[in-house]
Amino acid sequence: MFSKRIDLFSLLGFRVSLDLSWFILAVLIVWSLAEGYFPQVVEGIDARAAFWMGIGGALGLFASIIFHEFSHAIIARRFDIPIAGITLFIFGGVAEMKEEPPNARSEFYMAIAGPIASYILAAAFWGVAQALPPATAEAPVQALFSYLALINVVLATFNLIPAFPLDGGRVFRAAMWGWTGDLQRATRYGATAGRVFGGFLIALGALSIVAGNFVGGMWQALIGFFIIAAASSTEMRMTLQKQLSDLPVRNIMARQPVTVPAETTVEDLIEDYFYRYNHKLFPVVRNDRFVGSVKIDDVGKIARDDRARQTAGDILRDDSEVRRITPDTPVLDALNRMQEQNTSRLVVTDGDKPVGIVTMRDVMTCLAIRREVDTGPARS
Repeated sequence: MFSKRIDLFSLLGFRVSLDLSWFILAVLIVWSLAEGYFPQVVEGIDARAAFWMGIGGALGLFASIIFHEFSHAIIARRFDIPIAGITLFIFGGVAEMKEEPPNARSEFYMAIAGPIASYILAAAFWGVAQALPPATAEAPVQALFSYLALINVVLATFNLIPAFPLDGGRVFRAAMWGWTGDLQRATRYGATAGRVFGGFLIALGALSIVAGNFVGGMWQALIGFFIIAAASSTEMRMTLQKQLSDLPVRNIMARQPVTVPAETTVEDLIEDYFYRYNHKLFPVVRNDRFVGSVKIDDVGKIARDDRARQTAGDILRDDSEVRRITPDTPVLDALNRMQEQNTSRLVVTDGDKPVGIVTMRDVMTCLAIRREVDTGPARS
């Protein structure tokens, strides 16, 4: 989901990262608070003070989102649901689950924990704001805590909307899961609600743009598109799990892969393999034993003058080992590996011997065939 992110710190065993898109959100928040919100609520505040209040508001929202996502992660840990980490991005934050919850009860508690945490945080900020003197141009801090109380209420309330992938959508899915006993069916209901709500936000954004509120309208529309995409992605992931969970890689891999001897020069590798076979990845062998794999972008980093001197064995990268799977690896695990490593091809090895190649196209073709078979007409 996130291709470029910065790891910030670890807390209670959870990694906290910042996707580069979050900087767009940070700039928008600081700008809107400094130019619009604080000048309206604090009479006479100067531009410099409003700017620093905007910075404080953005940092407070940053901390609030982390608190919200940590509540999800901590409850997930109680139900033994593995969490890869917490990432902040342009539309907020997400606790990245490696697996779906084991049952409807765990889904419900994990989902509802976020809004509850935000309401608690809102109450805490409101209490601090009430303890401070009213905001003035000379002492505007009370307005900052009032804003943080308000934004946490908004964050919690918006997340309670029953549209996947919002927390309310997960609560709705948990209810449907408990009622029907079918996670895939419940996911379909939640994803449909998410797409409907996303469409509503897009329409609302278009109306706002027509009415002259361009920035607000664009923001509403972008959130709508994100919700639709996330809901559809979740539904597709559930379909993949149903269709591919019991299928080993050996059933779909291309057998007898073309291998490259480790002593092959990069120049010959390009001419005799990449140009000849039009593949983007090849297994590299030494004495018929797998030693790694080489991708086209590995070759592109070698200077032209060095290509006749360096060999395929010389340019193997440290991550080539993670491009390797076994014939018994589930296809779904292979697909996850491709996504994690940002590659469309994996080498299949039996011990140290390359026995096949599996590609993203192989997985998608298999999925399409299985879906076509499963949705065929019923016997009359």
